[in-house]
Amino acid sequence: MTVRKTEAAGCIGRVGKRRQVVIPKRFCEDLGLREGDFVEVQSSNGALLIKPKRLVDHEDVLTSAEEKIVRKGEAELSRGKSVSLAQMHHDLGRPAIKNRRKTA
Repeated sequence: MTVRKTEAAGCIGRVGKRRQVVIPKRFCEDLGLREGDFVEVQSSNGALLIKPKRLVDHEDVLTSAEEKIVRKGEAELSRGKSVSLAQMHHDLGRPAIKNRRKTA
């Protein structure tokens, strides 16, 4: 039976004042976790399971037609072609949203 490094026991941590727990470096490296990444925490039978969580699901991908539209839009932006939000609303036949920010 082989044991992966991430399955080894013997790491002890401590819960800080704000319920913060430090994840050992080797586990972060194995899972590709970096500062600011999100994790999902679940409780099961008196144990905690911490899993890396991505904000975009892997199943949520663009179709080839959608990718083509995005590439076209990015190319237009890089060439300086853009439309204001008010112009876009006008083009779509909707009333433009007026600036709601009040200045002193």
